[in-house]
Amino acid sequence: MNFDPPLESATLLRRYKRFLADIQLPDNSIRTIHCANTGAMTGCAEPGDTVWFSTSDNKKRKYANSWELTETRTGHMICVNTARANQLVIEAIKMGRVPSLDGYTELRTEVSYGLENSRIDILLQSEGRKDCYIEVKSVTLLEHEDQGYFPDSVTTRGQKHLRELAAIAADGQRAVLFFAVLHSGINRVSAAKHIDAVYNQLLIEAEQMGIEIICCKATLSPSELSIKFELPFSHI
Repeated sequence: MNFDPPLESATLLRRYKRFLADIQLPDNSIRTIHCANTGAMTGCAEPGDTVWFSTSDNKKRKYANSWELTETRTGHMICVNTARANQLVIEAIKMGRVPSLDGYTELRTEVSYGLENSRIDILLQSEGRKDCYIEVKSVTLLEHEDQGYFPDSVTTRGQKHLRELAAIAADGQRAVLFFAVLHSGINRVSAAKHIDAVYNQLLIEAEQMGIEIICCKATLSPSELSIKFELPFSHI
């Protein structure tokens, strides 16, 4: 995934109201930009970090600029635009970068399913094969050297998705929880039971029901994002 036009950089002053951030441009002017990430963004939004932002040509937008990446003062690069996770996973599947998801002839997105009125991020289908339901989660919380965690706050929505995936697996279809690692410092992934114990327990139960967990890390730069390789997942 390439950025066109190229991203611009500025210094983060503050993030507020969940969807907004104030940044200081190189000419010292202040600008308000949109933040698509509604999560806690722990470690991803420290004042003084470098913000890389995109610019939309949609004249109807109140804020033309969107926060895409954070470059921390320790040198880590983090994709904070949560919409990019699904886009990157779709691109990776289509380009054959996730071998365990190869061989499907149809890819659909945002398909209604489940008993709790959910929409699956990605549905893979092919004649003669089980349908493959994929829920994508963005991993950006780094703790303890290179250890990454999901979620970064209690997520009732994520809990619902695990129940839905477990039901899909129990019904004989293929259910995949796909952790897209969008932090350059993360090399291992685990459920954050110290943040959301319910999510951790539901994940353990969902695995017992047959869901698969895939973790893939993206390379991140102001010019390009791309999922490149798989990482290990473990319960700790």
